[in-house]
Amino acid sequence: MTTTPAGGMPDVDRAAASRAAVAARRARAAVKEDVRSGRRSPLEVAESAWREPAGVEGGMRVRDLIATIKGLGPTRTLAILDRLGIAPVKRLGGLGSRQRAALRDWLTQRAAVAGHGRLVVLAGPTAVGKGTVSSFIRENFPEVLLSVSATTRAPRPGEQHGVHYYFVDDAEFDAMVERGELLEWAVVHNRSRYGTPRPPVDAALASGRSVLLEIDLAGARQVRAAMPEATLVFLLPPSWEELVRRLVGRGTESPEEQSGRLETAKVELAAQDEFDVLVVNDDVRRAAAEVVDLLAVPGVPSRA
Repeated sequence: MTTTPAGGMPDVDRAAASRAAVAARRARAAVKEDVRSGRRSPLEVAESAWREPAGVEGGMRVRDLIATIKGLGPTRTLAILDRLGIAPVKRLGGLGSRQRAALRDWLTQRAAVAGHGRLVVLAGPTAVGKGTVSSFIRENFPEVLLSVSATTRAPRPGEQHGVHYYFVDDAEFDAMVERGELLEWAVVHNRSRYGTPRPPVDAALASGRSVLLEIDLAGARQVRAAMPEATLVFLLPPSWEELVRRLVGRGTESPEEQSGRLETAKVELAAQDEFDVLVVNDDVRRAAAEVVDLLAVPGVPSRA
């Protein structure tokens, strides 16, 4: 016998509605997994939603669909929705004609460049291990072009000109800035200047090669302004205590310099929400694999 609570629906209807909601969530999760794995394109899902607004795809939020695209974190997803004029809670099946057209155009343009080289920017607080992760990628994924920065600081033990950095004097750095040859540049720790030569990056992307930039926070912001299609990755330490241990343990700075770098690191950590993807460097091999996955290197299987 079906009972009906006062002022409510029958218990059997509640149970059926609950089961239907669970089934719908699982179905939408399956669609998102298909997009992540490449079995379906985001545009295909959107078109299916517009043909059948009451279907599984039609019930998906636009935000969830865009977030399945590799390299687009929560911050960037919301920025894209804002540019498209679509509210984060809007579902695919409920979009108006203008919103559908805007989303279709954006997804089409995104698909057109999907097979080209990708630019990924790796940044993070001092001593987090950016150099270690990028060196692992250089040694194990030669198909990724790791951009070599120019710097006015002196080489550290073991660093080679043209391999780790282009070591230049102030006059040559000034000339590179004047000629517009730097994608970004900044003064780091109130002493040395660092910059990314732009011509090699542009040439690599045009040829289909993926490029990884390992730069500081100020440089990452400049790249975002100059090349908004870049994916910004923030490398995090497992904990603050581990960051302190790494900085002190490498022994390349005086106690005064270490103190200053730790204060800088606190400011840098507070900027992580500006980035598209957060990667915790608790294991170099795993962290490097996450970064390479974002580069969509041919022949490297997706870990999504």
